[in-house]
Amino acid sequence: MDFLCQAIIFDVDGVLINSDPVADRHWRLWADRHGVDYEAIARIHHGRPTVDTIRQVAPHLNVVEEARIKESAEADDTDGLVTYAGAQELLAQLPRDRWGVATSGTRRTVSIRFPYLGLPEPSVMVTANDVQRGKPAPDPYLLAAERLGFAPADCLVIEDAPAGVEAAAAASARVIAVATTNRAEDLARADAIAPALAAIHISVKPNGLWVHISPTA
Repeated sequence: MDFLCQAIIFDVDGVLINSDPVADRHWRLWADRHGVDYEAIARIHHGRPTVDTIRQVAPHLNVVEEARIKESAEADDTDGLVTYAGAQELLAQLPRDRWGVATSGTRRTVSIRFPYLGLPEPSVMVTANDVQRGKPAPDPYLLAAERLGFAPADCLVIEDAPAGVEAAAAASARVIAVATTNRAEDLARADAIAPALAAIHISVKPNGLWVHISPTA
């Protein structure tokens, strides 16, 4: 399947960076500390801001402060972080003003992880710090498209989580879901599903960015 777009907006965790070992480690620590069922967290946290997850599983806590503490500790933890195959090559071939990221993570987390993993700095970075409503609300992708200077409909989003796919669709952007952290059937609202990031190929043309999905990575 092929797409023509003017800009690409990437989610970060689960798309460019495999941060599952770090996220799982810190969610388990947090759950143990507060007596919360980790499995309840695991079912909902992918693609959502930390504060929203805590609000759902432990609304009696000071959710803003708890999210701040957890996010700070997690941002400093790089043990087990890796990029997904093809991430560096994909970003390297894109014009810097034609791509950005929209993540439910914090600005500090992205600012630490990208240079640590050798990824180029995004020209546009929308994080949980930049919006009042995180995914699945469309706000992160609407703001990223605005900062890139294109209408959301002219942008292509690459996501891995149902909440992110829903956010992109609500922003009127087209979306490719990579089946890295979720089952393909849970990503059915996406315009297309790629088996992995390495299956996505981009060509820079005079009329925009051509994106092709191979059936295998």
